[in-house]
Amino acid sequence: MLLKSTLLVYGWMLLCLSTALRAEPGIISDQDHASTGKPVYVADSTSINLQAAITRTFEHNPTLRAFSYALKAQGGRQLQASLAASPEISFSIEDALGSGPFDGIDNAQMTLGIAWVLEGDIREGHKDVARGGTSLLSTQAKIKRLDAAAETARLYVISLANQARLHNALKTVALAKETVNAVNKRVAAGKTPGAELARARAELARRQLAHEDIEHELRSAIRLLAAQWGETQPHFARVEGDIFKLPATRTLATLKAQLEHSPDFTRLMSEKRLLQAQLKLAESQSSPPWQVNLGIRHFETTNDQALVAGISLPFGERSRNTGNIIAARESLSQTMAQADALKVRFETMLYILSEELQHSLHRIAAYRGDILPQLEDALKQTRKAYNLGRYSYLEWRSVQAEVLAARSTLLETSVDAQLKIIEIERLTGVPMEQLATSMSDKKSGKKTDKN
Repeated sequence: MLLKSTLLVYGWMLLCLSTALRAEPGIISDQDHASTGKPVYVADSTSINLQAAITRTFEHNPTLRAFSYALKAQGGRQLQASLAASPEISFSIEDALGSGPFDGIDNAQMTLGIAWVLEGDIREGHKDVARGGTSLLSTQAKIKRLDAAAETARLYVISLANQARLHNALKTVALAKETVNAVNKRVAAGKTPGAELARARAELARRQLAHEDIEHELRSAIRLLAAQWGETQPHFARVEGDIFKLPATRTLATLKAQLEHSPDFTRLMSEKRLLQAQLKLAESQSSPPWQVNLGIRHFETTNDQALVAGISLPFGERSRNTGNIIAARESLSQTMAQADALKVRFETMLYILSEELQHSLHRIAAYRGDILPQLEDALKQTRKAYNLGRYSYLEWRSVQAEVLAARSTLLETSVDAQLKIIEIERLTGVPMEQLATSMSDKKSGKKTDKN
């Protein structure tokens, strides 16, 4: 039950990208949501936040709605498994419609009886299998919800990244316009050849085209995001958040400890319980059930009645279900082997993702705290030197290219880090912030015990 609760909590909080995508001022807070009881939608009707996007995905995703019918169908199978076999009523007539004294029904014997099967553990086995199927399907439904939420978070990050790219593109266009104006002044003063002005204007045109390209990509990303909850005409034009805000990372050991509680391992454990129930059912079916019958016989000759009772016992080989038992046992072993293989694969993936995330965070810190500030300062100095005639247009343009490349690298590395966080959270089933809180609680608990 604790594991199921964890999955549900993860589905709601999934990939709020921790502090990464916290809503900007003006967005309804969690406290406001708790007090009003209404979905957390942004104040601006043309934008949306991550929590609202995931909520709408849970409520209206077409794939999730289609899977709900599979759950209802399994409910019918579970109901059917709980129904016991119906007793059989029989009627027979003997010593009638023959020859001689038996040409009529005066000497007939008529029997009315009822028979039923003693199912024993077989009926309970069918019910266990149905319950196991329901548990597995419920787990699969939770996994589909988590997958849908993870995909929504991924598309949300892509939309947020395109917004940041658009912001960079605007700054780039502004820088290109500033360059055109500066070069134009020097051309007018006869200090610079007109070819440099033509090159500056061509660069401005290229940057404007790049800005338009990003606008198209942003609109497409918004459309893909809205499709997650079945909308083909998005009601919003932007998403809320800051692509550069990242959560505190956890150690590899902390992340590995959560793998056994991940949704995929939960699915395998549900499948294991189902196969165990199927094995138990196959073993209970190794001996055919007994059949008991009871009835009353009427003797037409004497007009008397008598009780008739009987029991049918299986005859032949001791077990006629050996093949099914072997199949069920081997399927169970296969699932356990798959769990071992999945653990190795997940630990390897987790290590790679964790290492790549740490490297991305190191690059972000270097570009944000060291590389970009120095290049920005160099750009200012180079512009002043160009206006004074100390640097050529080519030298100024070279520094501009370095600044733009650094800005782009910082942005793309931040996007890459956000996407890796989504993969890690999906793999472990626990958001980064929740892991941090859990570890903090454990540490404080240990201190309390010592005191």
